[in-house]
Amino acid sequence: MGTTKSSSNSTSKSDNNNNNNVNGDKDKNNNTRVVLNVYDLTPLNNYLYWFGFGIFHSGIEVHGKEYGFGAHDFPASGVFEVEPKKCPGFIYRCSVTLGHVNMHPSEFRTFIETIANEYHGDTYHLISKNCNHFTDDMSHRLNGKRIPGWVNRLARLGSLCSCLLPDCVEVTTVKQLPEYHSEDEIAESLSSASPCGSQATSGMDDDQEKHLLSPFASKTDNVSFVKEAPLK
Repeated sequence: MGTTKSSSNSTSKSDNNNNNNVNGDKDKNNNTRVVLNVYDLTPLNNYLYWFGFGIFHSGIEVHGKEYGFGAHDFPASGVFEVEPKKCPGFIYRCSVTLGHVNMHPSEFRTFIETIANEYHGDTYHLISKNCNHFTDDMSHRLNGKRIPGWVNRLARLGSLCSCLLPDCVEVTTVKQLPEYHSEDEIAESLSSASPCGSQATSGMDDDQEKHLLSPFASKTDNVSFVKEAPLK
């Protein structure tokens, strides 16, 4: 009797260990680094960087893909994905590990598509809602950490004194029509755009608009926009 009981206990412990190993493997597969990839927009950064300044673009890398935020003319997702450290039009500078997150790739996909609802291409603004604001928000939501202050310092200073921003500074964007929208969908989306968004666009002359759109990326670049999650 004692032998049978001991064997039963051993089997139970073995099953528990196997279950723990399986759960541990799942957790290990879901656990991924959150990395900030920083790019230079101008060679001047080689000098400005040492003084804590610079004009930077940034993307956030999770599960082997890098996500950024760029401008286009439509009230649709401005969140795009590229291969890590290869965002077209920008010069890769460095990477900063922001921590880890335990999230299944499919769960993360739902997460990024939900965020895409909040970051439309026509809402991009150099001072108040740029690519670095996006990566800072992403990092904070994923693991509660903020990106380093120097990455977006110029925008913060610009919000206090716009004269600090030189006229030659262009917004760090990737201009590309979201490929998942047809022309009819774009037209419908524009017609239902909020009055605030329409006023912001209509109140801008051609020269100003050119400053809001980067010419760097073309349709041949390996850039794809993240489709927005359906609104409930």
